Amino acid sequence: MKIRIGKADRILNILCLIIMVGMVLFLAAVWFEIPDKIPMHYGFDGTIDRWGAKSEIIIMPVVTGGMYIFLTFIERVPQIWNIGVEVTKENKERIYSLVLHLISTIKFIVICIFTYLSVKIAIGGGLPAWFLPVVLLVTFGDIFYWSLKLWKAK
Repeated sequence: MKIRIGKADRILNILCLIIMVGMVLFLAAVWFEIPDKIPMHYGFDGTIDRWGAKSEIIIMPVVTGGMYIFLTFIERVPQIWNIGVEVTKENKERIYSLVLHLISTIKFIVICIFTYLSVKIAIGGGLPAWFLPVVLLVTFGDIFYWSLKLWKAK
């Protein structure tokens, strides 16, 4: 089945691409200013608990790009979605549209998180204490919001 991608989902995809290109350009621009030893893992409270070599920061745009490609593929293959509600001829378009919105927003959130982490790693800083709670709240809030809409749309 071919799903029609709406304007909001297209905008989110474009924003994801812009953010990812911005991340790569930022890392290239500050490459020689990045310290040789950079934070590579953070504890729950945002403190640095593992340091790595400067070259390890290349992992961030690679993983971010991989997640973008994977989630874009998932958007295009509704046959593999485990929706949790019965899909009928009457609700199929509405249900698939809602799930597509869920995937698009999660993709945007993930890209933003990894870009923020890349910047923090490049400048060698710890994370603020609010980072993890906000990330969890936004991510699970988004999932809950679209799941609720999906449940109501069945």
